Amino acid sequence: MAEKNAGEFGWSQEMGISLHDKIKNDLKNAMLQRKNDIRDTIRVVMGEYPKLTVPITLESGKKTFRVKKPEEISDDDLLGIIRGLVKSEKTILELQNKENSPYLHVLESYLPKMANRDEILVWINENIDFSDYKSPMQAMAPIMKHFGKFADGNMVKGILQELSQG
Repeated sequence: MAEKNAGEFGWSQEMGISLHDKIKNDLKNAMLQRKNDIRDTIRVVMGEYPKLTVPITLESGKKTFRVKKPEEISDDDLLGIIRGLVKSEKTILELQNKENSPYLHVLESYLPKMANRDEILVWINENIDFSDYKSPMQAMAPIMKHFGKFADGNMVKGILQELSQG
């Protein structure tokens, strides 16, 4: 088996399986194959599930929350959890002056592929007319609306700054 676990563990939308089901399957496989880094990382993600709640109103009229049932958990819910864990792990690694960790590698394997610089530039050149804006930075909103969470806002900002200077 490949050391990188590419294709074995991780998730993408093209797989045709929900992220929730893929995480459950990967936990089972990691336990069977004795891959402790992957098993432990998936358990951390699953430990965050109780944070996924639905607002409800009790008979008394009081508003409260209940934990989502497994069938109510969406891919976006789980991606939000994983993004939060990635962000906190990157902060910890930065404080430790480290670049990467097995934990971070496993978490990132469940995130969708981010748009790279070239893809963003191509889309900007095809879809953005800078004459419509007073400043190139005003084009940030339609770009981020198009790419959503699949583009790094700081990268888009840097691209727009370069385009405005050159």
